[in-house]
Amino acid sequence: MNKLYPVKQIFLSLFLLTLPAALHAQVPKSNHVVVVLEENHSYSSVVGSSAMPYFNSLASQNVLATQYYANTHPSIGNYLELTAGQIITNNDGYTATISADNIVRHMLTAAKTWKSYAQSLPSVGYTGGDVYPYIRHHNPLSYFSDVVNSSVQRLNLVPFTQFAADLNNNQLPNFSFIAPDQHNNAHDCPAGMSTCSDAQKLAAADAFLKANIAPLLSNPAFQQDGILIILFDEGFSTDTAHGGGHVAALMLGPNVKKGYKSTTIYQHQNLLRTVMDALGMKTYPGAAATAADMADFFLGSPTPTPVPSGCTAVVNGVTVCSPAAGSTVASPVHFVAAAKSPHPITAMRIYVDNISKFTVDASSLDTSVALATGTHSVVVQAWDSTGAVFKTPLTVHVQ
Repeated sequence: MNKLYPVKQIFLSLFLLTLPAALHAQVPKSNHVVVVLEENHSYSSVVGSSAMPYFNSLASQNVLATQYYANTHPSIGNYLELTAGQIITNNDGYTATISADNIVRHMLTAAKTWKSYAQSLPSVGYTGGDVYPYIRHHNPLSYFSDVVNSSVQRLNLVPFTQFAADLNNNQLPNFSFIAPDQHNNAHDCPAGMSTCSDAQKLAAADAFLKANIAPLLSNPAFQQDGILIILFDEGFSTDTAHGGGHVAALMLGPNVKKGYKSTTIYQHQNLLRTVMDALGMKTYPGAAATAADMADFFLGSPTPTPVPSGCTAVVNGVTVCSPAAGSTVASPVHFVAAAKSPHPITAMRIYVDNISKFTVDASSLDTSVALATGTHSVVVQAWDSTGAVFKTPLTVHVQ
C-alpha cells in the first residue's frame, strides 16, 4: 500500500490541476454571442409578469437565472462591470474616455469581431453624449479608449437598424451588444406617451424583443452555435441586494439547457467571464479573471437536484400546507406550498398585503418571511408554462 501511495498522490494532484480547465470546457464555443440589456426592474416585477409574455415564454423554455444580482446603482456601473469587469464610476453623466482593461481589448487580441447595436444612435461611430432617446451610458463600449481612439473600431458603434441587415446578410460579428433606447428598454414610456404605467413600459420592451429577437433565433448561423443573453442591468432603486438588486436574466441557444432554472448566485462579472469563455478567450479584464463562469446553463453540465418542500399539491392549483388559513403565528412566518397544473409549473410567488415578498422558479416553496405584528392578507400564486395563473388567498395573524 505504501509503495502505491506516491503514484496515487501524483494522479490526484494532476486531476486537481486539470479540474478548472474541465469546468471551463463546459461553456461551449460560440461564433455568435448576443447580449441584450433592459433597464431598472427587479426580478419579481418581470418574471411571471403578464406584461412580458414573450420574455417569460423564452424564460420558461430555456435557462432562467433565478439568483442573478446586479452590482450597483445606478446603471453605468453595471454596464461597465459587464464589459470591463469593474464598476469604474457610478456617475451616469460620466463623459471621460476609459483606458481600463475591457472586453474590446481582449477581442482585438483574440481576432474576434464585435459591434454595439444601439437603438437611436445618431450615426455610425458616434461617441458623444445623450441624444434622447439614445442614452450613452447604456452603450458602454463607446467609452473605451480602444474604441474612442481608433478610427476603425469606432465604426463598430452602429445604430440598431444595422442589426437586421447584418443578420439577413450573414454578417453578425462574434459579439453583439444590443442596447434598446429609452422607449424600448422598460426605462421610459413607449414612444408617443408622456405618461404610462409600469406594465406599459415592460410591454414595450417585450414587443421590441419579439419583433427583433425572434428573427435571430431562426437564423441558420445562430442555430449552429449561437448564445443569446437577455437581462436587466439593475433592479429597482430600493432593491440593493448584492449591490444592485435581484434581476431577471435568461440565456438560450442550441447548446443551452431547456426549461432549466439556475439557483446559483451570479453577477455581471460572471456573465462577462461566460461570454468571453464562449468566444474562446483565455484572458479576462477586472473581476472576470477570477469569477466563475455560468457553466450550469449549458448542456452536458450537471443539473442540481431541487430540494422538495415536503408539501404536495393533489389537485390543480396552489396548496398551502403552512400556515393554516386564519391561524395566529409568530414572525418570521414559515410558508410551505406546492402547485399543480396539467402543464409544468414555472414559478410561485408569495404576496403579502399586495406586495411581492418571495419568488421561486419551481412547483413548490419552503421559506420564511418576516412580517410585522397584525393581520395580513396573503396570496400564494403560481404560473404554468402556458401562462395560466393559480391563486390561493388566506389571512394570517402575526403576534
